[in-house]
Amino acid sequence: MSDHVLTTPTPKGFLPHNVAHHFTSHVQEFQACKLVFWLFLATEIMLFGGVFAAYFVFHELYPETFRVGGEQLNWKLGALNTIVLLSSSYTMAMGVRSAQMSQKKKMMIYLGLTVLGAATFMVVKYFEYTAKFEHGLFPGEFFHPHGEYAAAFEGVEWPNLFFSFYFTMTGIHGLHVVVGAALITWIMTRGAKGRYHSGHFLPVDLVGLYWHLVDLIWIFLFPLLYLVP
Repeated sequence: MSDHVLTTPTPKGFLPHNVAHHFTSHVQEFQACKLVFWLFLATEIMLFGGVFAAYFVFHELYPETFRVGGEQLNWKLGALNTIVLLSSSYTMAMGVRSAQMSQKKKMMIYLGLTVLGAATFMVVKYFEYTAKFEHGLFPGEFFHPHGEYAAAFEGVEWPNLFFSFYFTMTGIHGLHVVVGAALITWIMTRGAKGRYHSGHFLPVDLVGLYWHLVDLIWIFLFPLLYLVP
């Protein structure tokens, strides 16, 4: 074994973690990976920041369009999803904490609850999307509301604008929820083998940071789409 490949302290019943050869210690590995991941999260913030900026610009130009569009959303479902994601953020944090304390069973339970929260969120979004599609509230050129929804948008300038933003913003966010759930599931499969413990919990920590960002973005999306318009 190379002098640069160090093994972190491993509690009994867990698998050891060998530090990659290009790091001199597990501390350096942790700090380097954490820094790179924060840079990645910064690019995610830039992505959503650009979408938010466009939202504010067009909201200022066509306030009536956004007002009417927002009235077609069910704020109760949006609030439910907010509660679900906030709860999942807590269970994710507890999952990370359990990994840091070498509590494998608790970690698996908390991470499982987090995945359940992600699944619940997506099911709610499915019902929301289905309801919009049934009434012809599609994004862009496919926007063709029926019945009372057509009457609500009568005389409104650029009537399809709000739902173009709605599906773009919630669609990108939903994709992040799916990716986050997949990463947590991957962590669980490895965690079940005893790979994460007090001496090595970096992957759990990084996925936790990603999940908290997903939750934070929804905290902004919910009022902008469901309450402010």
